[in-house]
Order: sequence, then C-alpha cells, then structure tokens
Amino acid sequence: MSPSARHPGAKPVQLDDVSKAIIEQLQGDGRRSYAEIGKAVGLSEAAVRQRVQKLTDSGVMQVVAVTDPMQLGFYRQAMIGVRVTGDTTGVAEQLGRIPAVDYVVLTAGSFDILAEVVCENDDDLIELLNKQIRAIEGVQSTETFVYLRLHKQFYNWGTR
Repeated sequence: MSPSARHPGAKPVQLDDVSKAIIEQLQGDGRRSYAEIGKAVGLSEAAVRQRVQKLTDSGVMQVVAVTDPMQLGFYRQAMIGVRVTGDTTGVAEQLGRIPAVDYVVLTAGSFDILAEVVCENDDDLIELLNKQIRAIEGVQSTETFVYLRLHKQFYNWGTR
C-alpha cells in the first residue's frame, strides 16, 4: 500500500536535503547498507538507520522487494477501470481488500477508480471480475485493459 493510501488526506512532509538524499539512495538500490548511505549523505550509520525508521514509520516511504509477476507464475496483469454509482471511497476500500488487487486509485475522467490486478491466468481474471469486483455494491461497470508486456516500471522518481 502506498504511503498516501495509508495516510489519506495527509499533508506532504517537509524533508530536509539529507532525508531526500537518503530516499534517493534507497530508490537507486533498496539493499544499500546504512553505512554506504551514511558515507554518501554525510551521516553515521546509526543516524541513517534512525532517519530511515522515521521515514517508514511516518509513511513517507517503504522499502520493498519489487518482483516480476510472470516469473512468479502470475501470467495475467490488467488495469481495470471502474465506474461507480455513489461513494467511490467505499468501493475503493473494498477493492483494496481483494488480494489480487495491488493498486487502487480514485480518478477524475471516464473512470472513477483504476485498479491494477495480478492473476495467474485469464480464468482467474474472469473469476475476479465476475465474482469479486462486479459483485461490489456501487460498481456500475468495468473496463479491463490487459497488459501484453510490461515495458517500463521504475520507482526512482526522486524527491523535490
């Protein structure tokens, strides 16, 4: 779950240049040691560890392993556009509880919600759509965009 999803309505945290540099170091390599980061940003290993803990506890960032779903046996990924009648946040919360859904965002435009899903195969995608997503009260319609190939996925956009 993204930091903003964990902290809806949270105001952006003001980060100093050192915290921003720590984040950028981890975006480059999430396995980088605190000692290496400390050398790069001018802090001790302990000070980096403390700052990383504060950044993760506050929801500013999370350090995770990003996998290739296909290599783990999940051969069908898709983005599902959802049109909703009524409260979009309630539908988004229910979508977020479905294990196959890895990303939910409220949008403006032709869809009220976009939900990314990861499934083992097309049969699992059909079942997910029919038995779980379309069964949620308030879901008016869905449109599925099946991923043919993941062309780019990076998480190193940096800080401001």
